[in-house]
Amino acid sequence: MDGNGRWAKKRHLPRAVGHQRGVEAVRTLVRAAREMGLEALTLYAFSTENWRRPEDEISALMGLLKRYIVADIDEFVANNVRLRIIGDHTALPADVVALLDDALARTATNDGTTLVIALNYGAQDEIVRAATKAAAKGAITPAAIEAELDTAGLPPLDLLIRTSGEVRLSNFLLWQAAYAEMWFTEVLWPDFTPDHLREALVEFGRRERRYGGR
Repeated sequence: MDGNGRWAKKRHLPRAVGHQRGVEAVRTLVRAAREMGLEALTLYAFSTENWRRPEDEISALMGLLKRYIVADIDEFVANNVRLRIIGDHTALPADVVALLDDALARTATNDGTTLVIALNYGAQDEIVRAATKAAAKGAITPAAIEAELDTAGLPPLDLLIRTSGEVRLSNFLLWQAAYAEMWFTEVLWPDFTPDHLREALVEFGRRERRYGGR
């Protein structure tokens, strides 16, 4: 979900306003994903590298996360949305952790769309942790590592979307993206709508997936 800061800069607004609009885009897209019948939607919300940002920006992001969870948890429950976190969310501020843990518990038995939020997540860190756990149990194989990834139990990654014109993975789901289709758009995240998601899904449906075969 890239481009919040640039969206705000183009409008001569504080970066925090861009992040606020980005959260509104999240709310709209999560509802649309459920209506479209998507099995799972993963959003890269806060990376292990994002701790390098200015302290006031990190604080604003944590505040937005808290407000989003508080405002939407009842809707998740009512609409059978299951929340899942990847990354080490326990390293976030204690009040944020408490809200997330409550939301995870309240939605644990839901079996509709799974909303996966990547928080304090980095794919390289995830792979190292998974390989270490696999090695402690026995032989290191692709299946053994996959079983220890943060995404264990989730459906395979089919489509990876990146907004704002950036054309790189930025340490996101590196293992899972091995055979995922990718779709890049110039649209900044706050302007990303359900119509853009549908466009990406239509393009995905046209592609022939060979997984290394001919």
